[in-house]
Amino acid sequence: MPSRCVALVVCFLAMAGPALAHTGSSAGGFVGGLAHPLFGPDHVVAMVAVGLWGAFLGQPAIWLLPVTFPVVMAFGGALGILGVPIPHVETGIALSAVVLGAMVAAAARPPLWIAAILVGAFAIFHGHAHGAELPAGANPVAFSIGFVAATGALHLAGIAFGLLARWPAGTIAVRAAGGAIALAGIAFLSGAA
Repeated sequence: MPSRCVALVVCFLAMAGPALAHTGSSAGGFVGGLAHPLFGPDHVVAMVAVGLWGAFLGQPAIWLLPVTFPVVMAFGGALGILGVPIPHVETGIALSAVVLGAMVAAAARPPLWIAAILVGAFAIFHGHAHGAELPAGANPVAFSIGFVAATGALHLAGIAFGLLARWPAGTIAVRAAGGAIALAGIAFLSGAA
């Protein structure tokens, strides 16, 4: 009988996974940062909109807007990690979807510097949210690298879809996607107030 109990305990121990309780583990470090924007629909639509708008505007916006956003977002993330307060972060995130989606839907073509400032201003809100929601004990550098990498992937998805704007039917699809993003932002805004 005791040998059966020992065998049972050994089997249970062999099936147990790691606790991942150490600071900087993948659960709260890079993987946590990577997952954060991907599981927030408000983040997803705004970040895709940046890529859509950049692709719609063409060179050099196709790379400038998707580079501006994560650079400024990292600054906002540092503010969030440091606990520097920024008022109405969730409202700013929701408004980013409304405004960026509307820019795509309306085929807005402002001067590049205005588009970059607009994208950068909204990036601060997204970054602050990511930084402020850093899990306790997580490695802030790994977490930040994760959320910047996820943001880049979402921008690339937006660019890929936005390249359809090279054809008339594609332009309609891209502008419709922008409209859908703006409507999603309005829905987020109603919940963020």
